[in-house]
Parts: sequence; structure tokens; C-alpha cells
Amino acid sequence: MINKRILIKNLLAHNDESSFFDKKRQLNLHSQEGKAKFLKHICALSNSNPTNNSYIIVGVEDQDNTIVGDDFFDDSRIQNLVNAYLENPPNIQYENIPFPNLPKDKVIGLVTINPKSETSHFKKGIYTIPINSIYIRQGSNTMPVLGKIEKNYLNAETVLAIENNSRNSIEDTLDGVIDFLNFRHKDMSPKYRVFKELFVICWAGIPKKSRDRTYLSRVDIELINEQIKLFYSAQDVVEITFDDDTFTIIEYVPLGLNDKTSYYPLEKKTIHFQDNGYYKIDNEMLFQPPKFNKKMLFHIYNSNISLLKKLEKGIVLSTREQKDLENLPSTFMICYLNGFEDAKQKLISAKTLLKPFVSVYLSFKEALRILRKMKYDAQ
Repeated sequence: MINKRILIKNLLAHNDESSFFDKKRQLNLHSQEGKAKFLKHICALSNSNPTNNSYIIVGVEDQDNTIVGDDFFDDSRIQNLVNAYLENPPNIQYENIPFPNLPKDKVIGLVTINPKSETSHFKKGIYTIPINSIYIRQGSNTMPVLGKIEKNYLNAETVLAIENNSRNSIEDTLDGVIDFLNFRHKDMSPKYRVFKELFVICWAGIPKKSRDRTYLSRVDIELINEQIKLFYSAQDVVEITFDDDTFTIIEYVPLGLNDKTSYYPLEKKTIHFQDNGYYKIDNEMLFQPPKFNKKMLFHIYNSNISLLKKLEKGIVLSTREQKDLENLPSTFMICYLNGFEDAKQKLISAKTLLKPFVSVYLSFKEALRILRKMKYDAQ
């Protein structure tokens, strides 16, 4: 079993960007330009590595490999994005890897691109990339090619050696469990569970009972063996259940108007553990958007636009307006889910205005995460 944190260290320590490895400061999948860049690198790395995994590391400074981290990114539908634009798309996996010196809300993203013998190309254009484009890696550069490409089989031995050198040990697992339980989350009722005598999941959160069910907020869930953060949220409410073979996370999203908040089931994630040392993760979108009065939403939408204009002009907000600003990401999302098509783009465009307000910016990121999940699920 590969320890993904050790794998990242080995990739950074022994290799500059190459035909099987790329690194990014961050991903931006909210814009067409950002999506195009990401898809171009996926296409190139897949075509250049037909017999071995290739990798993209996110959250690393390009010049000196400093580990700075990026936001937790939920990858549950990102494969749909790749499938939507690439013919012969590779299977990819995006994993969130915690590092000891990073803030608890920051991780390193690891994109694993599985080998595929067929050539990947763009089946439809995006941003400046035309339809039928093909890309490969030449050293650290992603290059377009015309016609048939020469397959590269030279990386397989090197990548296998790096992966084998990143295998987990009992010491790594025990250190990870002790760190999670006794140091990082000692005040949040941390727990652990061993599955199939091999897999160790640790989780922590603030418990809240409702009737006969227990929910958690401010949740952190990690698969310790591979140093993967399975779930992290500073806001959402989560329900956890498990048996001998599975571990299930149901995520709820708080939505409401006029200070009345209800929790709606968003997504169900189930990890299935197998006796042969493998596991798989199934995701099921549960969300049914709540419906609200259109006249009231029209008033809220216009109020949000007015708030943003005041922020642009540097006008001091009243106490009531400050409260409305706290709810702006959530109410813009509700407007979008109820047919106000411009509300999503208005929210995205407000990023720089909201960033100075810590709690509002946190809500902004949570709202975009939910909308991204819904979009990928639709694709």
C-alpha cells in the first residue's frame, strides 16, 4: 500500500517536472481557461505514459518545491469533466494529502493518471484548445502534436521504483493514528476503526445528537494507511455509519432564508474494503434543491447585488447589511438553484470582494464546492 505523502516527497526530491510528473501552485476549475489547462496536462501525461502512472502535484511552489498547500478539493465528479472533453480519457484520481506543517484546512493535491494505451485527444474544444487537439510531454513541457505520436515506454521502470520506495510501514501507520488522535484532534472526540485487519480510518468532529442519530460538524476524516484526507469541512454536517466491510459518509448542506436554516442531504460516499487489500469508493448525489418564493428571492438577489456594489465603492455596511453579507454565498446559491442563472457567476466574480471577510470567504468556497459537485454529477 502506497503512502501518498511519502510518494509526493519522493517525486519532489528525485525529479524535476518530467514526462511523468507535473506540479502546480493551484488548480482553477471555475474558469474555462483553468479547465483547459488542467485537461491539456491530463491529455499530455496520459499520452506520454502508456504503461505507467503519471502524476500532478497541486500546492507546491514551482521554483523551489516549497510545500504551501491548497484548499481541500472534492474530486468525486472530476472524472466526468475529463470524460466530457477527452476521447479515450484516462482514469484519474484526485486525492487530498495532509502535511504536518500545513494549516488544517490546507492539503497537497495528488492527481494520479492511470496508464492507457489508446491516444487521448480533445473531442470538443475548450477555451483556446480546438477540437481534435493532441498533447504530449517533452521533458517538463506540454506540447501539441499533429498526427500519430510515438509511444514512450521509458518511464515505467523509474516510476515503479519511486512507487515501491513509497510503500507504507507499520511505523508510518501508528505514527499517523497517534498524531490524529492525540495531537491534531484531541478535543474533537476522535475515533478510529480498522477494516479487514489492514485499513485504518480516523475521524473527528463535534458531535450533535438529534433524536436517535448523531451528526458531526467541523469534520476531518482520513485513511491513515495512505495519508489521504477523505473529507474535510469547517461548516457542513456529516453522518457516519460503518460495518465490517464499509464506511459511509452522508454530507448535509445547511440552506435557508431569514435566519431559518435546514439541513439537506447532499452526497453519500461509501468506501468498500475488500479482503484482497483493495478498496473502492462509491459516490451518490442525494441533493434535491429546496424551492422558495420567487418574489422573495428576487428581493434577496437584488439586495446581494447592492451589497457587492457597496463593497466595490468601499462604503461601510450597516449591522443588518453585515449579517446579509455573511449569508450572501448561501443565498446566491439558493437563487441559482431556483432559476436565477446569473447568480452563480455573480458569486464567482465576487471572490476578491469577499476574501477579506474570513467567515464569508469560507462560506463562498463551500458554496462553490457544492455547485461544482452538482455540475459534475449532471455531466
